[in-house]
Amino acid sequence: MPSTRASVKVCVFGSGTFGTALGSVIARNGFTVTILCRREEVANSINTQHRNPSHLSECKLPPLLSATTCPEEALKGVAFIVHSVPVQASEGFLKPLKDLIPADVPLISSSKGIHSETLETMAELVPRVLGRPQVMAFLSGPTFAKELMDEIPSAAVVAAEEPAVAESCSDLFHCTVFKTYTTTDVTGVEVGGALKNVYALAAGTLEGMGLGVNTAAFLVTRACVEMNMLALAMGAKPHTMVGLAGIGDLMLTCLGGASRNKAVGARIGQGESLASVLQSRQQSLAGVAEGVATAPAALRLAQRHQVPVPIIDAVASVIDGAAGPREAVLSLMQRPKGEDFAAHVLHGAEKQLERSVSPLGVRPKYWAFLAIGQASLITVLLLWSVRRRS
Repeated sequence: MPSTRASVKVCVFGSGTFGTALGSVIARNGFTVTILCRREEVANSINTQHRNPSHLSECKLPPLLSATTCPEEALKGVAFIVHSVPVQASEGFLKPLKDLIPADVPLISSSKGIHSETLETMAELVPRVLGRPQVMAFLSGPTFAKELMDEIPSAAVVAAEEPAVAESCSDLFHCTVFKTYTTTDVTGVEVGGALKNVYALAAGTLEGMGLGVNTAAFLVTRACVEMNMLALAMGAKPHTMVGLAGIGDLMLTCLGGASRNKAVGARIGQGESLASVLQSRQQSLAGVAEGVATAPAALRLAQRHQVPVPIIDAVASVIDGAAGPREAVLSLMQRPKGEDFAAHVLHGAEKQLERSVSPLGVRPKYWAFLAIGQASLITVLLLWSVRRRS
């Protein structure tokens, strides 16, 4: 098995934090990995020192991982491609490579967001940029890069329209410390991965303002329902948002200390301007906070599908300067009372479930209630755990 795997070449697009971590996971699993970098000094350091000088520099990289700045070298004989370039930069990265990327080689996107101008997900953006259909899969879930490097038990979801593609791509990552599950719900996985960054900005802002665990629990629970409503309107499966790509990733990003989007939100909540925060992060190579570009795009997408998204609306208003953090929170808390917000997504979920076979033999009308209940219970347990540790 090891020698067979070593003959399988995987190219990773992007030498940032997550590209480096995913490349390391794959290489530790016995596959030969080449990271396509922009900067020669990064490639040289990876090849000679087995360290990325710009990201996760304290971590030694596995022997089967190398790097190059030459696209032809990186893509020669490739069997899989892992795309770990931020969504807003993906078009510029992919366009020069379109004639080098084989159409039948699975391209696994780990990029989470919505294009700020076209409102495309990566499933829509990649084929447009390449000018043809492309075999694709999508990796998403609660996975901080540093914990993947440290081999801390983690899990994620790999989505593809074809189950066989999802399975083959999942095999690259799956191991004793990183479990990968598969699904055919590409839309749900992409929407969950994109929107959780917006909600993490909100969570960070609330924390920066000094608000408490009550508020955080309210936000995460409401955010899960809100993103499920939009995902359902776009054709996602009702159960996806209560899995790793939905509530799992949402909790990690909103409550975890290593979240880039949450860190940006926290500084805004403390009174810094967005421009100042982004400038300092760019200078320190702290990584892109995708939620900043995704929030206004997600709001436009929700308006297109006629789905109310008050939290996303509030975040977008802070980003574009129309409201301050306190005004945005006040606007949310002054919304008129009504039926429990979970009921809105339950109605949509029931409609979809009645047109399909319900999981585990549970009647469709009750599966939706179980799904929301599971999400709420997980949130409460995690917040309780965080509070105990603090």
